Amino acid sequence: MSTKLLIADDHPIYRAAIAQALREILPAVTISEASSLSSLEAAIAAEPDLDLVLLDLHMPGAQGFSSLIYLRGECPALPVLVISSDDHPQTVRRAQQFGAAGFIPKSVPVGTLQSAISAVLAGGHWFPAAKADRNPADAELAAKLAQLTPQQFRVLLAIADGRLNKQIAQDFGLAENTVKVHVSAILEKLGCYSRTQAAVLVKSLDASTGIETP
Repeated sequence: MSTKLLIADDHPIYRAAIAQALREILPAVTISEASSLSSLEAAIAAEPDLDLVLLDLHMPGAQGFSSLIYLRGECPALPVLVISSDDHPQTVRRAQQFGAAGFIPKSVPVGTLQSAISAVLAGGHWFPAAKADRNPADAELAAKLAQLTPQQFRVLLAIADGRLNKQIAQDFGLAENTVKVHVSAILEKLGCYSRTQAAVLVKSLDASTGIETP
């Protein structure tokens, strides 16, 4: 049987290197590619039976862990293996809390990359040994964001970009009243009293920041 994988990374040379490593261990592999959050969304819609996504966190249109959280909400059964040059223990821990099946630093040898991919495809997990402690605030944020529909999550990211309801409606081909309904639902689900507070929550998804526990 063919294994279907999606490589989501904005660097074509790195996508090609991963594809080569995949073909060495999976001769029957079928590989799709995405270079931005929007092309990731299109690829997910076009390939509903993917076996694994290899995801770089830093792509155009994504904010921190937003692409990972989008995938967990849209395809909760689809394993996601994060591949990132930022291998700080806090980043690894947050990726795990936000639902990644594994985390591979971009600096690892090809053999380690192949071992991690094989482990996740077999239903397991693969994370570097050094991970920070779990953060209750991140766990709470992940639970709140999991309540959003994919469309609400897209609207939330647009809010964080400073887009007005009229602009969001034009961006997504929606009626402005529909956007208002989405915004109200988003604020309620996130426990926010304003768009600004919701935007601050999105900023906390940045891999380098996070929510600090008191």
